[in-house]
Amino acid sequence: MKKEDGVLGEEEIREEVFADDEEAPERKEEICEALTIGPCDAGVRLDLYIASQLGITRSYAKKLIEEERVRPLSERGKAKAGFRIGEGERYEVSLPPPQGIEIEPEPVPFDVVYEDSHILVIDKPAGLVVHPAPGHWRGTLVHGLLWRYPDIGISNGVIRPGIVHRLDRTTSGLMVVTRNGAAQEAMIDAFRNRHVDKRYLALVKGTPSPEGEVDAPIGRDRLNRLRMAVDSGGREALTSFRRLWTAGGCSLVVCRIHTGRTHQIRVHMRHIGCPLVGDDLYAGGHHDPMPLDRVFLHAWRLAFLHPVTKESLAFSCPLPDQLREYLRAVLARAGERH
Repeated sequence: MKKEDGVLGEEEIREEVFADDEEAPERKEEICEALTIGPCDAGVRLDLYIASQLGITRSYAKKLIEEERVRPLSERGKAKAGFRIGEGERYEVSLPPPQGIEIEPEPVPFDVVYEDSHILVIDKPAGLVVHPAPGHWRGTLVHGLLWRYPDIGISNGVIRPGIVHRLDRTTSGLMVVTRNGAAQEAMIDAFRNRHVDKRYLALVKGTPSPEGEVDAPIGRDRLNRLRMAVDSGGREALTSFRRLWTAGGCSLVVCRIHTGRTHQIRVHMRHIGCPLVGDDLYAGGHHDPMPLDRVFLHAWRLAFLHPVTKESLAFSCPLPDQLREYLRAVLARAGERH
């Protein structure tokens, strides 16, 4: 069972955990967004429009405008918060590095498996982005955390409150989130020192060995910057796996990640010739047995010592209905062929 969350040291928090979920190179400089006014927004105040489009507070949008970070691309001159915008107008917004963005809380669906005054363990659904990034300014897990737990950002900053590891957008399953500074620091240490047991269920194409290890460094793909790849100049990455069964040309495997590199399981399983079902980015030429609109990867088990009480905690989360139904269909098709 594996996923794309990470073992993160304090320096790696910005480097890995806070990177774009879709694997774009990390942006430490300003982020520029170009916005075009549609007919439904004509007549709205500029500060309200910027806030609604980027999922930020109105006061923060106003601050961006006052700092001249919002530039009209028409003949309109200097932007003002009270502008009534018109259809077809275009504006360029220059955002500072993500650490400074103020998030407007909003309701976002996710299940809470466990909670106390220090941590949350959540079941993240596939399709939910963990934190705001270009292309995903609204409806992220961070927006939802601030909606349900307004105090969660007080000691952890305002952009990614309590996020000490992550799951990619198409990955479902368990994540731990901290609720205060002491818990966050302790969990960062636990991830950095590899004291967190993270296991994933993955459906792969082909038949890997009954069990094995992939010990291969991972870095940015030199030919496709949207992907990661096994690279001798990359960072250490270790994944162990065990095959549960094989049917219909696919195998269900349990993966355990001992490091937390971006797309680690997806990269390592592709490296041994068994890419994940539903993985359009890495499967290249390997056809899925049936259509699947997500990567078949689920963070199934998470175990660690409580960051404050030091109690041993372990959680498991069954496959979501969509993936269970997919497995049934794969097995049924395999049975028909016999």
